[in-house]
Amino acid sequence: MAGFLRTVEFLALSLWLGSDVFLSFVVAPGAFRILASRDQAGAMVGYGLWWMHMIGVICGFTLLAARLLRTRVASSVLAPAVLCVLVMVGLTVVSQHAVSPSMAALRVQMGSIEATAADSPLLAEFSRLHRISVSLESGVLLAGIFAMCLMVKELGSRG
Repeated sequence: MAGFLRTVEFLALSLWLGSDVFLSFVVAPGAFRILASRDQAGAMVGYGLWWMHMIGVICGFTLLAARLLRTRVASSVLAPAVLCVLVMVGLTVVSQHAVSPSMAALRVQMGSIEATAADSPLLAEFSRLHRISVSLESGVLLAGIFAMCLMVKELGSRG
């Protein structure tokens, strides 16, 4: 059973990291390259981001539950790999519930990002929030890579 639960931990983190990499490096650039307008591409990426956030939070809690079931020790949530996953969940929740709604509200106010004047304060605020969003997602990705390395190290140290 311990082997199965450890596999669930690795699978949960791998799915989350894979979805982040796919959205960031395939879907988003492809949408802006292929779709007819930046507004359409932004809507598509926003839709994908929502799903990636939901998948990420589910994967994070799945990993945490599998860890607790496997170790049967509450203090196992203080392991460095799990702390990284908790950072990932926290960054994702901030992005989904603080940054993304503000960006969506600004998109509605502007009507069209493409048609908004470059010196618009709304566009400036949108750009600022977009930079924050990218930083949060970068933090999720880096924490996830670090968590994966730590989980692999845990395997090696167990003998």
